[in-house]
Amino acid sequence: MENNVKKVNFQESAIYTVDTVEAPKAIGPYVQGKVVNGMLYASGQIALDPASGELVGETIEDQTYQVLRNVGGVLAAVGADYDQVVKTTCFLKNISDFATFNQIYASFFDNEKPSRSCVGVADLPKGALVEVEILAVVDE
Repeated sequence: MENNVKKVNFQESAIYTVDTVEAPKAIGPYVQGKVVNGMLYASGQIALDPASGELVGETIEDQTYQVLRNVGGVLAAVGADYDQVVKTTCFLKNISDFATFNQIYASFFDNEKPSRSCVGVADLPKGALVEVEILAVVDE
């Protein structure tokens, strides 16, 4: 497991860039996440396989599991876990998948549940069915 965290000083605050092989590489002009003042601001994850970059699964179940494993990879890169997530924003291509998504989501956040917003959207990158972004408290 190889994790690269790049430190940039900005006005008395250290800003760390998350770069881990445990989550997919960014598919656009953004990074996997930033750590600033003890907070992880993670970019949205879709159901990409970290090794191949290919979309995993065709069902909301398969994609939700992969998305949340990818979230776990970003968390692990900064020494955090799901219990440290304080906020999630979830995007569903089909809001009718809400109940199924919730069942799987709840299994990842079984101890400390974060605050959350969940919205239906017209489309997601690469034809994904679900995307999740997180904010988490981390040790610096």
